[in-house]
Amino acid sequence: MPRRRSLLAMPFASLAAPSLARAQEDFPARSLRLVLPFTPGGAVDLTGRLLAEMLAPVLGQGVAVENRGGSAGNLGGDAVARAAKDGYSLLLGSATLLCANKSLFPKSMPFDPLVDLAPLSRIATGTLVLVVNAERPWQNFEELVSAAREKPGRIVMGSSGKGSVSHLMLAALNRAAGIEIDHLPYRGGAAAIQDLRAGGVDMMFDVIPALIPHLRAGRFRALAVGSASRVTFVPELREVPGMAELLPGSGIDMHTWYATTTTGGTPEERVEVLHRAVRQVAASDAFRARLEPLGFTPVSDASPAECRDYLLAQQDIWKTLVEMAGATLG
Repeated sequence: MPRRRSLLAMPFASLAAPSLARAQEDFPARSLRLVLPFTPGGAVDLTGRLLAEMLAPVLGQGVAVENRGGSAGNLGGDAVARAAKDGYSLLLGSATLLCANKSLFPKSMPFDPLVDLAPLSRIATGTLVLVVNAERPWQNFEELVSAAREKPGRIVMGSSGKGSVSHLMLAALNRAAGIEIDHLPYRGGAAAIQDLRAGGVDMMFDVIPALIPHLRAGRFRALAVGSASRVTFVPELREVPGMAELLPGSGIDMHTWYATTTTGGTPEERVEVLHRAVRQVAASDAFRARLEPLGFTPVSDASPAECRDYLLAQQDIWKTLVEMAGATLG
């Protein structure tokens, strides 16, 4: 399985004062690890490395990043679920890992995110973008929908795999717009993007960082952003309408988010120290300044309990999407 470690402890003086390291029973007293449950180079990896870098001065200890990709994030999540219940192992989980995988893998998921992990706080949220190959004739979302209605199943969307967030969002779009766009899963987002460039598929959903280079080069055309409002902090997307404009009243919301957790059963006082540290990072101007160019917005929960409640509600939403997509994997 892919695995890479690095120690990130660059100083951020504004974050480090006051340090939380002395807040409870001298915890943490040594370095921590942050498990990223996907391979290096993706959005989780980029966000996680930034988080680790900025957590280090707040906690007063180094934060080692460990990539553990595989099984749609389940391998990395399980590594933290099985770790010592001492708060020294952290996980940056995606919406699919923490909320969809329980429905995607009803028989084989090795852990329960809300039993074997202790939620801390969300850290970032980002919209998905609907793009088409720039050589396709559709100039806007309405033209795409019209074409899909005229020829059901003829337009094909590529995704990073069956059960991926883009696959689940396509199911939501098909239902909300009353259309039938076909789905072609690939082994990873990079392969789907490559085939979209080559014209092998017509469209795809993906997070902003993966698409920006292709939008700037004129290879892709953005037709919609999944958020309710427009993405004003990314110049290439400022004029692209949101789903609330395009499908009013549908309730469709194509976004993803990342949340931090530690091992379930970790003492509450340590969970609180970690929660406050993550929230302090999320509230910092330095974190926002470096996160927004990646296409994400900082977000945090007021307490670990609030984070847990959010994940619980999201599990119901993602379960519905999995059922709509018929995407059970095992």
